[in-house]
Amino acid sequence: MQKTTFDPWAWGKNTNSVQAVEVKQPEGTLYCSGQVAIDANGVPSSADMRSQLIQTIANLEQLITESGYELKNIVRLNIYTTNMNEFFTTCMDVYVPFLQKYGIQQATTGFEVKGLFATCTIELEATVVK
Repeated sequence: MQKTTFDPWAWGKNTNSVQAVEVKQPEGTLYCSGQVAIDANGVPSSADMRSQLIQTIANLEQLITESGYELKNIVRLNIYTTNMNEFFTTCMDVYVPFLQKYGIQQATTGFEVKGLFATCTIELEATVVK
């Protein structure tokens, strides 16, 4: 696989994402359903958004690695949240280190939605290539 990222504007370095990702000659593509803070027994979290993000990331990490893919190869990561302002003010100290840990440079879109499954306040949807 060949992966090239594009970010023609200097401000892009501050967004923890890139504007576009090109993938050539992939061996496979993994389209992940949106992951939320649900435990192994299927019980959704009612914790605060930051705590839910920690569980959501753990679920995404498990899904991707058990599927035989690598987190560094996430090319698209969409964020769905019930409160975008809360995400930016309380979750960036979790979200940014997650991206940095794996060297993820992804195209992304953030969505503020009216509601998510059960008591969930944050959902991550990824596309991964190899």
